[in-house]
Amino acid sequence: MDFAPVTVQQPARAELITSQERELPVPVTLRYSSDDPLAVHLDFPPEACLKDEAVTWTFGRALLAEGLDGPAGRGDVQIWPCGRARTVLELHSPLGLALLQFDTAALRRFLLRSHAVVAAGREDVGAAMDRGLETLLGNV
Repeated sequence: MDFAPVTVQQPARAELITSQERELPVPVTLRYSSDDPLAVHLDFPPEACLKDEAVTWTFGRALLAEGLDGPAGRGDVQIWPCGRARTVLELHSPLGLALLQFDTAALRRFLLRSHAVVAAGREDVGAAMDRGLETLLGNV
């Protein structure tokens, strides 16, 4: 029996840290879906993006969990705690670098809500791989 995917969405406020060491508020939606159980998504609205188009960053849910307790990630997404109350998320793209600070408690709440949908370690990796391959290869 197939079940409809369950999606968890949570608005969050990030602070974009600029090169002038100013912090600019950025609205973000944290999103998790049971049909992509290994990933979390950060949805940025058009007004928060360089080209006035909505942007979504996708990375591992385990990476987010690890980054709340210590430095985690390599490459395009890196996460680390900044004191007890803040977490820094560093995003690298061809357009540049974005350094964002989040309230750690908000990120933890989001993770707990995602774990209520699919517990950590209980993700159906086979189904997720099948969907990913289907997306990449289409009907080849």
